[in-house]
Amino acid sequence: MINRLTDSLNFQTQALVLRAERQQQLASNIANADTPGYQARDFDFSRALKEATGEIGTPGALQTTQGRHLAPLAGALSPTGREFAMAAQTNLDSNSVDMDRERASFADNSVKYEATLRFINSSVRTQLDAMKSHNAA
Repeated sequence: MINRLTDSLNFQTQALVLRAERQQQLASNIANADTPGYQARDFDFSRALKEATGEIGTPGALQTTQGRHLAPLAGALSPTGREFAMAAQTNLDSNSVDMDRERASFADNSVKYEATLRFINSSVRTQLDAMKSHNAA
């Protein structure tokens, strides 16, 4: 029973961590829009979430062959998961940041981050309400 309660919360927590990591990457792309030679980066969120939750293996991940080995951090995105974003048009300074795409991705990711945060908040509130005693008298 406890596993069912925590599994949903763990999944949403992983999603929140990855949303925050993607937000940092998008902010870095926007900040470097005028840096000559900067190559915009992003990652496939759904693939990263599957890797973080263990649905699929992480390429190049550490293998724990004994019980005393340290497991990799859950939710940590491997550097190999980051991909270069394709430039919409060529620039003379070889910068691949497309500000329209970055702004749209930033706004979309912000909305999804907020939705995930609200879902976690709602789940915790529901669990706390379920634990309250309804026999006050």
